[in-house]
Amino acid sequence: MTRFRSALIPLALTLATFTALPQQAVAAPPKPVPSVAAQSTARSTAQTSDARPASSCARTVRTATTNARLTSLFTAYGNDNSRVDDWTGADGTYSLRLPNGRELWIFSDTFLGRVNPDGSRPPVVGEGGDTVFLNNSFAVEQNGRLSTIHDGTPAAPTSVMPPRDQNHWYWAGDATLAGNVVEVTYQEYERFGTGAWDWRWHRNVVARFAPNRLERPASVHPLPSGHGVAWGSGILEDGGHTYVYGVEDHGSPKYMHIARVRGKSLLGRWEYLTADGTWSATETDSAPVMSGVANEHSVTKVGDGYVLITHDTTEALSAKIVAYFSCSPAGPFTGKQHVYTTPETGGNIFTYNAHAHPQISGAGLVVSYNVNSFVNTDHYRDVSIYRPRFLDVTFE
Repeated sequence: MTRFRSALIPLALTLATFTALPQQAVAAPPKPVPSVAAQSTARSTAQTSDARPASSCARTVRTATTNARLTSLFTAYGNDNSRVDDWTGADGTYSLRLPNGRELWIFSDTFLGRVNPDGSRPPVVGEGGDTVFLNNSFAVEQNGRLSTIHDGTPAAPTSVMPPRDQNHWYWAGDATLAGNVVEVTYQEYERFGTGAWDWRWHRNVVARFAPNRLERPASVHPLPSGHGVAWGSGILEDGGHTYVYGVEDHGSPKYMHIARVRGKSLLGRWEYLTADGTWSATETDSAPVMSGVANEHSVTKVGDGYVLITHDTTEALSAKIVAYFSCSPAGPFTGKQHVYTTPETGGNIFTYNAHAHPQISGAGLVVSYNVNSFVNTDHYRDVSIYRPRFLDVTFE
């Protein structure tokens, strides 16, 4: 049902040799397995971050505590039942400050509808209930209140980023503001057969939205997609460039790639970080920078350095959020530190895709992560599972 669970299942199935999985665990397509040569090349150019010394710009993680405001905001909003077409849970959880000061929350797979008094939700429409399930949506926060953005009508909501047909869909990546235009990255996936595993990543695009008309994009433009990298895992504006972080996903391992464009719009000329640390205009020159990142992560300026926040994918089904540090937005990212162990993880429940929201005020750097279950019926039984959690992370 959701992006990370789908990416995680092949790993979970591998682990089933050693650990019994729940009988109701959902099967999903395996990620493509690279050839031995491809894996060797990637490993030879990617950093082994744990083995490298800490950056001179490294900071020490001091505390990681629950951000009560945001956690309670989404809990209360998801439960309020004031409308039948608004948000009750989602993943993805990117954010962007709009020109008028409102906060845009960007989600991938999303439940809309009502919550029952016992904290459950009805099944989705396709399974006999009235809960709407979309592959992407927005929510806008203003003055401490949230409102859901979708296309279609209240009676028949549709995704803000519509698919080209029933065999394609989009999951959201990070976003940037180019002047007064909202640019949101999306990864398009396609179904190529009738089997449950017959789908794959297809390409990257950027959708441009007017801040006062977020229900559907004003235009959609292709992004580089010729090197097997899902661009848009994270975005950072710094020093006259917009840096775009992407993931080359082999299930395990996952490799970070870095591109950049001059200025603020992703429609500009892209260049890619190569194995020798230079920049090339050719996407196939893009080299893996490091392994161990999640499909969604963030790079943020903190003090005189940069901090990478990610779930730790060097461990199977990890509950750990970690930080790496660099003096440059292009790395190398080293000095791995533990940030937080997610308490929700266990049994059928897993957590994933931690990243930062530097524009949001908190007691430190605001970090979100997503929570999910391998068992579909858990999403109906307990609405609180499939919602983002928020942390305040402080550094010394």
